[in-house]
Amino acid sequence: MSGYVEMGKVIRNVQIGSDVWLIDVYALKQAAEAKVGQFCNVRVTNNSAPLLRRPISYAGFDAEKGTITLLYRVVGAGTELMTHLVAGDTLDCLGPLGEPFQTTPNMLLVGGGVGIAPMLCIASHLQEGEAAQVILGFRNESETFWADLFKDTSVKVHITTDDGSVGTQGFPTAIMPALLQENDFTSVMTCGPTPMMKGVATVAQEHGVPCQVSLEERMGCGTGGCLGCSCDGANNKRYKVCTDGPVFPAEEVFF
Repeated sequence: MSGYVEMGKVIRNVQIGSDVWLIDVYALKQAAEAKVGQFCNVRVTNNSAPLLRRPISYAGFDAEKGTITLLYRVVGAGTELMTHLVAGDTLDCLGPLGEPFQTTPNMLLVGGGVGIAPMLCIASHLQEGEAAQVILGFRNESETFWADLFKDTSVKVHITTDDGSVGTQGFPTAIMPALLQENDFTSVMTCGPTPMMKGVATVAQEHGVPCQVSLEERMGCGTGGCLGCSCDGANNKRYKVCTDGPVFPAEEVFF
């Protein structure tokens, strides 16, 4: 499925960190059909530049309200333009796109950076019979504002920081073995920097727990036509992250 193009109405667009923003957009069809792990490809201007859409994972969606929630970090011209949107403005949204996470009864979620967004989406949309805990990895205390986003969910939050200023010092993999031994997790889900995800996938494999990873790649069309987000897979396969992913079993893309 190639998603819907919706001229979404901005409900709010607020800064929650030094370079991180949260935007709620009225996009009725996407809100009704989006699944955890999928993404929206947004166009931030009616002009020719910037030319390409920006892929942003759903941090949440509300079918009753008809809204989708996106978390984005300002990294270039496109996302900088997004910061100027105010309530009532229009955002060109294409979605839902990509393959979602396949949730299981008891999940360990591991997120870093804006990769925390799809983990928040899972935590906010647990189905009956599902439970989860989440590890959030930060560089230092200044980034821990992300943890506040999980206050309205039922998941238990574990924090690691590179400098030890909050939570456990180290990367998320520092506390994974103990958590995997103490809990009967049926899957691990992760999104964030590639080195972090590879580490998470390795620990999960060592403990015999299936792991799904959400890859972050530059994209052009988001619908499989331009091949700009192709990546190597197992057994010499080539995958298009936008349509074959962004969510993959870890062994398909890492081992």
